[in-house]
Amino acid sequence: MHNTDICIVGAGPAGATAALHLANKGIPSLLIDKASFPRDKVCGDALSGKVVNELRRISPDLPAQLGELQEAMPSWGIHFISPGGHKLSVPFKYNYQPDQDTPAGYISKRIHFDNFLVQQVRQRPEVKFLEQVDVVKYKPAAEGGYVLSDKQGQPLVQTKLLLMANGAQSGFTRHVAGLDQEPEHYCAGLRTYYKGVSDMDADGFIELHFFKDFLPGYFWVFPLPGGYANVGVGMLSSAVSRKKVNLKKEMLCMIETHPELQRRFAKAELVDEIRGFGLPLGSKKRTISGDNYMLLGDAGALIDPFTGEGISNAMISGRWAAEQAAKCLEQQDFSAAFMHGYDKAVYNRLWKELKLSRQMQKLLNYPWLFDKVASKASKNQALAETISCMFNDLDLRERLKQPSFYAKLLFD
Repeated sequence: MHNTDICIVGAGPAGATAALHLANKGIPSLLIDKASFPRDKVCGDALSGKVVNELRRISPDLPAQLGELQEAMPSWGIHFISPGGHKLSVPFKYNYQPDQDTPAGYISKRIHFDNFLVQQVRQRPEVKFLEQVDVVKYKPAAEGGYVLSDKQGQPLVQTKLLLMANGAQSGFTRHVAGLDQEPEHYCAGLRTYYKGVSDMDADGFIELHFFKDFLPGYFWVFPLPGGYANVGVGMLSSAVSRKKVNLKKEMLCMIETHPELQRRFAKAELVDEIRGFGLPLGSKKRTISGDNYMLLGDAGALIDPFTGEGISNAMISGRWAAEQAAKCLEQQDFSAAFMHGYDKAVYNRLWKELKLSRQMQKLLNYPWLFDKVASKASKNQALAETISCMFNDLDLRERLKQPSFYAKLLFD
């Protein structure tokens, strides 16, 4: 059995980031994962500018290293296609110059990006990394902390502090931390890969399509290196249940019958199975720590409610978990009260953004209004630039919550 002060369960972006920040502080940790890397993860594969910033916080040269991978391609923004077919283009960086600027974001399959982070972990002597270790039982230790065991009840790890970064289906999150999956704050998604989809954006913009008959869900197409595309759909679980939606059937139907998609997918080849996954949305504040533990990334339900982005928020939580872990060791205080500093730090950084995204998610209940905004912006460069800036400036984005913003749009 391994004895350690800090055990991180899950070596995805949240867990790997936490381990690397701890290593930068000279603090040893044990990182375990049930898989063997490289391994796939069902996801949209988009890496926003926030991901690039978090990589830079780990090490200034990491974004450049990512950019050198042939499995990663630059991405400069998002195309939102409204129910009426109007395209609202939102660059990650206003007035960008692809030939001169450092890419604001990237797109890379998770099998490659997660392995990229794990390769950084493998180089750090402060991190003991164990693969194919499947922990299913968590028992409080008599002297504080937890004893982690396998299916047979064989003890594997004893730790003072547990960083749970084992994803959306975390048993610890449900059974120990007591956070339930709430349909109003949970999204069901499907993802697959195609090759040969036509008219992909030359600057690697990802596409989010909001079709009138599929609201409040959305259909996405994300370009990938080598002529591949990540294609999928997402919808609130509450809406899936209420409308009795068969997501796979709807996704294939949109590709086969929507005129624009039908044209673009005419010569495309399905090269992977269609796989489902769940997204615990950060549209509600939760308690993400307790005695001797913290919940990171998807295990703490931190996914953006509007765009579905989770990687950057997972990495942000990993960074703050490392900060809190260092304080816990220094003070030898692992109590829930002291651990709450982690919750405060994470939500101080993310809550304003998550709350605004929740408001934008609600805009999908008014497709005519969404369509009006997109239509005006597609014809008005100044408005398009304003909305673009809103995605990067939270104070500006606050205007999206104000009725006066839409009144001005409607009656100008």
